[in-house]
Amino acid sequence: MAEAPKFKVKKKKLGSYPYLSVVFSISLALFVIGVFGALIIYSKELERVVRQNVKIQVFLQSRATEAQRLQIQKSLASKPYTAKNQAQPIQFISKEEAAKQFIQETGEDFQQFLGENPLRDAYLVSIAEEFHDSKSLAAIKSELEKVNGVFQVYYVENVIDSINKNVTKISLILLGLAVLLLSTVVLLINNTVRLALFSQRFLIRSMQLVGAKRWFIQRPFLFRATAHGLLAGVIASGFLIALISFGNKRIEDLQLIQNNERLVLLIAVLLFTGMLVALLSTFRAVNKYLKLSLDELY
Repeated sequence: MAEAPKFKVKKKKLGSYPYLSVVFSISLALFVIGVFGALIIYSKELERVVRQNVKIQVFLQSRATEAQRLQIQKSLASKPYTAKNQAQPIQFISKEEAAKQFIQETGEDFQQFLGENPLRDAYLVSIAEEFHDSKSLAAIKSELEKVNGVFQVYYVENVIDSINKNVTKISLILLGLAVLLLSTVVLLINNTVRLALFSQRFLIRSMQLVGAKRWFIQRPFLFRATAHGLLAGVIASGFLIALISFGNKRIEDLQLIQNNERLVLLIAVLLFTGMLVALLSTFRAVNKYLKLSLDELY
């Protein structure tokens, strides 16, 4: 008499669940956060570069002596509103150099028909960020125009006002989007983990019935959740690095506004966020099934 075929029943292991979908979902969510974080970093670096180019022009009187010029330069260097974090916060441009630059840019030699160089020696002074508001710049202009040997102080007021308004608007928009995106991602990861653990609810109850302690049941789930969150963070970071490398190849001068230190910090945040959110979501889901009655499990 032929023996009946034997079928192997695959036993469920405590803490195991269909992790591929969980890792994929967490990776996708973290990648979206990473892209948004990178955009914030690049926007802040662009703002820094723009603000570094906020300068005022201090034109000297045509009769100013060399001693007066040097005294004005020394005075400008000591002012609190002069940017100290730049290699060359004060630049001297002679009227001869200014004439050469004008001729190169326009192709017209105005000195030939004027018979003289009407331009003036000038200083370009970089202004510290905390003095970029309209009131501070107006006060700086008024102060410098009273200095002996100074003819006129000039800065592009409309451009600076536009920079301040746009930076404020962009910062508020980015902050709102960051809060909304982070909340959505946390909910997505939490729901994904809860659905994945749904298939483990009866196994959790079985472990309770045989007298297993709460921590003994939670431990394998939390350990695997942490590992899966870390793996998702590594995958998301890899995609983010690949995207940044692709962007550097396709967009010229993108590296000029790239802050590698902040990008490394962003990657560390992605790894930590992946582990933390997966761990907390798993902890909440397991606790929920530990507290449910047998009727509620069905």
